[in-house]
Amino acid sequence: MRFAENTGFAAALMSDHVAVTPDVAELYPPPFYDSLTTLAWMAGITERIQLGTTVTVLPLRNPLSTARVTANIDQFSGGRFIFGVGVGWSTKEYTALGIPFERRGAITDDYLAAIKKLWTATATSHDGEFVSFRDVRTGPNPSQRPHPPIWVGGSSPRAIRRAARLGDAWHPINEPIDWLRTKGLDALQREADSAGRSVPDLCPRIRLRLTDTALDESDRRVGEGTADQVLGDLEELATLGAAYVVLDTNPDHPSQRRPPSVDWRMLETMVSKARHLTG
Repeated sequence: MRFAENTGFAAALMSDHVAVTPDVAELYPPPFYDSLTTLAWMAGITERIQLGTTVTVLPLRNPLSTARVTANIDQFSGGRFIFGVGVGWSTKEYTALGIPFERRGAITDDYLAAIKKLWTATATSHDGEFVSFRDVRTGPNPSQRPHPPIWVGGSSPRAIRRAARLGDAWHPINEPIDWLRTKGLDALQREADSAGRSVPDLCPRIRLRLTDTALDESDRRVGEGTADQVLGDLEELATLGAAYVVLDTNPDHPSQRRPPSVDWRMLETMVSKARHLTG
């Protein structure tokens, strides 16, 4: 985290799982630290960098507890918290926690609406399908007003609708730039218009993998290739209005992991290349 802050990154975000079931452990070998606990610790050892999740698996966490803990992190960090939310993918994790996987979208919508209420009031009530309470206080409220930025992950129609109706930013993960340009952003605009809200910011996450030689453009994934190819991706995302781009050095599988020093060099290279994009 100090590396990210000292290198000049605007934000550092971490992934989230609550129950590390075998399918989760296969992709994220131990130790896998709890995201919110870790971010609270990181708030105390950093000064400027924004801290957040990409993404909190919201249906797996009690919304009253989540509202309180995230508000605390925002207070501890002096208003530097970003709340990334999503529905997750592990059916085994949902089963272990006794939560219906097939209702994860509806649960997310209900929990997120409740959290926004809890963040912005001294005492509040909520009557939803999955959570209901009366006159509950979870203060102190977050430092940021009206609340920390909510980045909604996912690229399904429901996720895009959730981002437009409940989020401050849409946080698609590893989506092709052409799809964002021709389909994703149009869908986001339509949903925002339908909800009578401003279009949320675009804050995508892409997997970073630098190579010594250029990759064929016909099958290259966004974020992969030479530093100049990836810089081209960042420039294209900037033209689409991206407010942030999260560079993810975690590979597709643990067998492909590199030493941290290699990941740090890749990140330093891209910071140096991309400085002109932020003025």
